[in-house]
Amino acid sequence: MNMVDDATGTTLCRVGEEETIWAAVGVLRAWIGRYGVPQALYTDWKNVYVREPNAGERWRGEVPVTQFGRMCQRLGIEIIAARSPQAKGRVERNHGTHQDRLVKKLRRKQISRREEMNRYLEEEYCPEHNARFAVAAAAREDYHLPTPGARPLRAILRLETERVLSNDWVVRHENRFYQVERQSQHHAPAKSKVTVCKWEDGTMEIHYRGQKLRWKEIEERPVPRRLEKEASAKEALRATTRRKWRPAPDHPWRWGFGGQRVALPLLGRPPVGAPPSLASASASP
Repeated sequence: MNMVDDATGTTLCRVGEEETIWAAVGVLRAWIGRYGVPQALYTDWKNVYVREPNAGERWRGEVPVTQFGRMCQRLGIEIIAARSPQAKGRVERNHGTHQDRLVKKLRRKQISRREEMNRYLEEEYCPEHNARFAVAAAAREDYHLPTPGARPLRAILRLETERVLSNDWVVRHENRFYQVERQSQHHAPAKSKVTVCKWEDGTMEIHYRGQKLRWKEIEERPVPRRLEKEASAKEALRATTRRKWRPAPDHPWRWGFGGQRVALPLLGRPPVGAPPSLASASASP
């Protein structure tokens, strides 16, 4: 990831595993910490920086904003997407220099791990490169904004996703369930919208109207009490109405071999000493 000042050619580089949003945030954070907040970024036309509007946004006339774009908006940075590589001639030529010099220097110093590469870029390579190729600006005005504090910058450089709080105060995010504690009667009501905030190190918070909520992760979504009571009532009703089935007196199962019908008493065995007519029926159907 490479950032170049359009006025002086000053360069700042960082190496990431892929061109992800956190890689872009890392190089932007490093630039802000050293030079301040830039006025605008001239970027590629990629989903990390800008994206096309969906059908709902086109119908409502909204401008689509990515997570990185939302961070830049809160910092006061404008994103300008280049339509072709030729439009970014300065940074593309800078890339060509790095692809030639940086690879050879890393091989000579036997650096192959990403952490060592970023340390080398920060301490040796970028200062030497800027001392040789950077030029003085044509005007003395510097349009970089002052660097915000560590806490405001952390509150900006994070992923924010809007979710709806269910009736049982459960938030579902990335196929995981989080049980929000009900702190008061009027705090984070059900069906309200909350914001799930996530940082690069995996830290996560759930906010409601700017206030942090207490929560805990659960394995699965709990069954609502109303449905649980209804299920238990139905089970109790089935248990009370369930009776052992017995065939009717004229059921075919009562017919034995040879056309004889076997009578089964409906209420158990016949009493002791009962006449034979109570225990068996005649042979005729």
